[in-house]
Amino acid sequence: MQTPRDWLTPEALMMLQTIAQKGSFAAAARALNLVPSALTYRVRQLEDALDVLLFDRSSRQARPTAAGQELLREAGRLLDDMDAVANRVRRVATGWEAVLTVAVDSVVSRTVVLDLCAQFLALGAPTRLRLRYETLSGTLAALTSGQADLALGVVLEPGMARDIQHAALGPIPFVYAVASHHPLAQAPEPLEDATLQQHRAVAVADSVTRGTGLTIGLVGGQDVFTVPDMSSKLEAQLRGLGGGFLPQSLAQPYIDSGLLVAKQVRSPRTAIAHMAWRDGPQAPAGRALLWWLAQLDRPTTREALLRPMHSV
Repeated sequence: MQTPRDWLTPEALMMLQTIAQKGSFAAAARALNLVPSALTYRVRQLEDALDVLLFDRSSRQARPTAAGQELLREAGRLLDDMDAVANRVRRVATGWEAVLTVAVDSVVSRTVVLDLCAQFLALGAPTRLRLRYETLSGTLAALTSGQADLALGVVLEPGMARDIQHAALGPIPFVYAVASHHPLAQAPEPLEDATLQQHRAVAVADSVTRGTGLTIGLVGGQDVFTVPDMSSKLEAQLRGLGGGFLPQSLAQPYIDSGLLVAKQVRSPRTAIAHMAWRDGPQAPAGRALLWWLAQLDRPTTREALLRPMHSV
């Protein structure tokens, strides 16, 4: 007798993902090289096996039901787990990872990271390379959740797993800056928290998907304009949409040109950026990760990652 396990195959899960992505059975059938009736039949078989309705067919669009949405969420996790198993098997067999995913925080120079990617790809290694951009605690969460193998620019947290290794990339001095036409540009220094509270702050959204996330440099009760990354934060502050802390290397060219004004505050900020990676008995570092760690062991590389060049 067949059970739901017999029906929840990788092919079935990917079929459901395709339907959800394409938005209709007809479009999904074309993508899967099937006739629509065959695709509909397979979905109905899966629904009968699970005794649930996965898609609302009341319109021309295929909208997942609540049960369908839950299965799609779990499908993504299960397929990722299968990829991770295949990755580990390949690593054991050849020493090279099938895929290496690098999570990059918004304080790290993407230009330098892409230069490293170009050098790695020039090796001709069998490892596929993936980049993902994260912010604040989302960078470390990508690593600890198994979605990344190496994280650059992480904020360390207590109680990390034993197989998470880490090393300092270097200090990141921050400067509080506002546009030259912002009201705080002419305010007396140092700026008090009570003064900052009266003006909007620009903050980068934490990319962590669960938990409360991490918030840095905000005053309680302050109006906040949230943006997705550090480059957007810089642009918002240049437009006078608010004030906030910026990495000094990012802000200095605009301070020198007069577009931004650096202001002294009561509590200046300097952060230590780290890199973190997985390396333990159950998942030892593969040859691709070891190559990256060797490059990151160079002081000039670490300095370049935290000293991005920007033109005004």
